Amino acid sequence: MAMASGVVGEDRKASAEAIALGSLIRDLRLAHGWSQGRLVSALEAASGMRVSREYVSRWEHGRRTPGGFWLRHLAAVLQVPLAVLEEGGRVDRRTFLTDVAAGAIAPVVASDLIGHGFSAALRARPSAEVWQGKLAAYGRDYMTAGAAEVQRRLAADLVVLQQQLDSPVMWDVASRLMVLYGKTFPGSDGARAAHWYRMAAEAADRGGDRRTRVWVRGRAAIALGYEGAALPVARMFADQALAIDSSPSLGRLNAIMGKAHVAVLSGDGPGARELLAQGRRVFDAAGSGDGEESDYAVPWWRMNVFTSLLAARLGDEPLAVQAQDAAAASLPASMPRFATHLELHRGLMLARAGDRAGGAAYARAAMGALPPEKHSLTLRMLVAEIEGH
Repeated sequence: MAMASGVVGEDRKASAEAIALGSLIRDLRLAHGWSQGRLVSALEAASGMRVSREYVSRWEHGRRTPGGFWLRHLAAVLQVPLAVLEEGGRVDRRTFLTDVAAGAIAPVVASDLIGHGFSAALRARPSAEVWQGKLAAYGRDYMTAGAAEVQRRLAADLVVLQQQLDSPVMWDVASRLMVLYGKTFPGSDGARAAHWYRMAAEAADRGGDRRTRVWVRGRAAIALGYEGAALPVARMFADQALAIDSSPSLGRLNAIMGKAHVAVLSGDGPGARELLAQGRRVFDAAGSGDGEESDYAVPWWRMNVFTSLLAARLGDEPLAVQAQDAAAASLPASMPRFATHLELHRGLMLARAGDRAGGAAYARAAMGALPPEKHSLTLRMLVAEIEGH
């Protein structure tokens, strides 16, 4: 009893900084629309360690302070810089919300974003060439940087870009950036991302470039299909892309592969295999070179990442292993996140073969080996898929 009393007494001695940090954690959790249980699941998937909802409750009430290990994983799953949580109660809440949570906590940061937009408008407006350069930079950065970092920068740039949508080329740029922004958005049901994909498709239609219209819809289809989220929406985008233009392109390739993942997750294995065959033919005609490291490219290694997960979902181990080996052979060392994708595909194969516990343990170990700041919503959703088998 004495020990229990000591624990209670310690819990009651919550410092002002611990309370402020706990309040920040709670605000971020609610901004994502998560319950405490959902945060627990995300933390366990990211860290490979168990944590109770009681611990999360104590953190949020300032009765217990997360150690360095849990701070790193809280930062990863809540998509904020570690430094913000390390600052704890000393962080300027308003500045923090402006800088890192524009997409998730819009009401709090609206005035700051508007101010940023007007400040940019009062200076010289960026030219179309500058925006094209930003577009290329974001495509590269998405492949290596964390989603939270990309989202912060992109939110501010989109506010400025809104003021320049006065020509087809600017609508074209906006549509591609909006797709990328949708991929950084939290929400395991795919609804929030799908909202941005729909707006991106409308923006591409305003721009009028056929290849962009196909690419935007195809990219949305593969993003949702790969994640196993909002499958009817993924199928819709894929069908729209395929109807717009029948010529080989990266957009058409993404649409076909997205539709293939929808098919296998809907129980249509033969349809998924036929779509994979179509995708390979389109890749042969329109695939990117292996030197292209951008979200707007599909080099050989990335095509094999798509194929690896599809084969794992089909239960086709020989095809999955072949794709994994091919992807690993040409995957750039600068992209460890995609190496983790391949490891998760192996975990899924174990789970589908009947070793659910082994597959889940393999997946959590793979996530644990990747720095938390490199984690992504897609990876966490794959872990959840493996654990659900």
